[in-house]
Amino acid sequence: MTVIRSLIFTLWLYLSMPLFAVGLSPALLMPHRPAMGVIKLWARFVLFGLRWIAGVRVEVRGLEHRPSGPALIAGKHQGMLDVVAPFAMLDDPCFVLKKELMPLPFFGWFAWKTRMIAVDRSAHSKALKSMVRQARDRHAEGRQILIFPEGTRTAPGARPDYKPGIAALYRDLDSPCWPLATNSGQHWPAHGFMRRPGVVVFQFLPPIPAGLKRAEFMDQLESRLEAASTALLKA
Repeated sequence: MTVIRSLIFTLWLYLSMPLFAVGLSPALLMPHRPAMGVIKLWARFVLFGLRWIAGVRVEVRGLEHRPSGPALIAGKHQGMLDVVAPFAMLDDPCFVLKKELMPLPFFGWFAWKTRMIAVDRSAHSKALKSMVRQARDRHAEGRQILIFPEGTRTAPGARPDYKPGIAALYRDLDSPCWPLATNSGQHWPAHGFMRRPGVVVFQFLPPIPAGLKRAEFMDQLESRLEAASTALLKA
């Protein structure tokens, strides 16, 4: 039964993209807010199908710590759901994402329109400077910048490998950093089509204050984010 439900949800997900891309494409000619509204509507559409078709419910915890206005958020990344759910949780999210995603139909179009932070990872130091420059602009616009410190999806419980990009943003923006833990990979794995029924939790943790030394910040971020995500796996 889980296999059938997973297959139906996969169809729901991938058919939703051209449906929204074509049906709501006029939003690409409108200001930022209507375009962001389309993405938020799509995210809720996906979450609705995830719950009622695949039996996977999304729960948000730590709402008292959820930032509004300009913010830097460091999220655990275990699968595609981590890119979908924040649109339903945050006011005006801005993802740091791979430049290769920008040409994709629907996702890339709206990512361009809503000014996501696209990074060419092959450019190394140049890419880091570009990311910081873009992030500074988006932060000044009052947006919530969400970056995955590991740079890619990792399996639940896998050994973490935090990259320097988050430290660069933390230093340059002189901003607190809100860790966002999750157990999403248990129910929506990074690979394959299986969706395992249960509860996916996204948990906002208390912010790490601005102004810490790089080593202290990275140590706090990794230890707190990993501990909270591991605890969610055991819940």
